[in-house]
Amino acid sequence: METTETSTGQGAVVDLSSLPADRRARAFGEAFDYRGDVTLALEDGSRVECFVFDHRDAPTGAVLRVIEAASGAKRTIACASVRRIEFTGKDTAAGKTWENWVRRYVEKHRAGEHAGIESEPIE
Repeated sequence: METTETSTGQGAVVDLSSLPADRRARAFGEAFDYRGDVTLALEDGSRVECFVFDHRDAPTGAVLRVIEAASGAKRTIACASVRRIEFTGKDTAAGKTWENWVRRYVEKHRAGEHAGIESEPIE
């Protein structure tokens, strides 16, 4: 799914080249809020698959602090160098709302199955 608007969810792509500054900032915030890996296409042509764990303003401009998927290395990337954000990784919390948990608990309980408070395993 290609988009120029900021939208998250696995498969979403945000092309930052045509967005105004406020929408670019919102896209970086959404990459930070996303609970899965993203792929950042940088102005030098490189691509970084990573998890964004911090987004902040710095003296030289806004930056993303990321953990690279391949190596686990932490890295700081200037937001100005990012041309595209691809929401490539699975959102590990998708569908895991409190309401869904309660619904599944009640369904199991009514079916006579064990309905404990244990969390689901993380894949």
